[in-house]
Amino acid sequence: MIRDFIYKYYVDPIVYGQPYNVVDTLTYALVLIVALYIIYRWLDRSKIVKVDSRFILATLPFVVLGGLLRVVEDTGMIHPPWQYLLITPLIYFVLFFFTVLVLVATAHAEKAGLIGDYALYYAGIGGISCVAIAGLLVSFGLDNGIVSIPVLAAILGMGILATPLVYGAMRYLLGWRYAADPLYLALIFGQMLDASATSYGIELHPIDYMEVHVVGSALIDLTGTAFVMFPLKLAVLFPGIYILQRYRNEGPAILWHLIVLAMITVGLAPGVRDMVRMVLYV
Repeated sequence: MIRDFIYKYYVDPIVYGQPYNVVDTLTYALVLIVALYIIYRWLDRSKIVKVDSRFILATLPFVVLGGLLRVVEDTGMIHPPWQYLLITPLIYFVLFFFTVLVLVATAHAEKAGLIGDYALYYAGIGGISCVAIAGLLVSFGLDNGIVSIPVLAAILGMGILATPLVYGAMRYLLGWRYAADPLYLALIFGQMLDASATSYGIELHPIDYMEVHVVGSALIDLTGTAFVMFPLKLAVLFPGIYILQRYRNEGPAILWHLIVLAMITVGLAPGVRDMVRMVLYV
């Protein structure tokens, strides 16, 4: 009975690429909360680096890398069982250990006087990794005869256009001057890119993509359009940023920054993944 439950709600969705269900969605959300706390305790006790806005921004290349690695799995270049390491939730553990390895190495190199600023090398390694994986994906696309620049321009353009509109509403309609914080801008862009990719993929792309997340899928079925993802994201962004700012100085700074990073990740990573998938038609 337990084995059947595990396979139905956890194993089969990974092996057969099925949409998320309520059970695994809630489980992964709980895992994320526990992981955030464990990371917070480690960073707080180890004092390996100062966890601030600069650290979060330097970590963003690794978030993008996660999205690109998911596309590697989508292309079929890697076969079972290794491909399962690049599927949610296993990819988060793979990427986490790689990121921590780079962070620890660069932080210790700075303390040993081998490098001047760990953040530049930390972000640089993440960026170089992104370029390498992106190059692999472009090569795959060229070999298969399709790397759609118009699709890239459309999705990226939608995300870029929506970001200043949301920022403008926060800054000038609501008077939230703090919306100009680079972390909040990254959060807005990540969520808008995700909404743009989902909307384009379902409504405009020649391939019939589908929404795999429970809430998004339910809303699309209810409204009949994938563009509902934009108001859904706004319904999260406005209260989310307001609450983040209100409690910014009322708790551990490390935990606050990690929560922001998690919120950026759940938008930016799938946004990058979906956009690149559609560019390559996979």
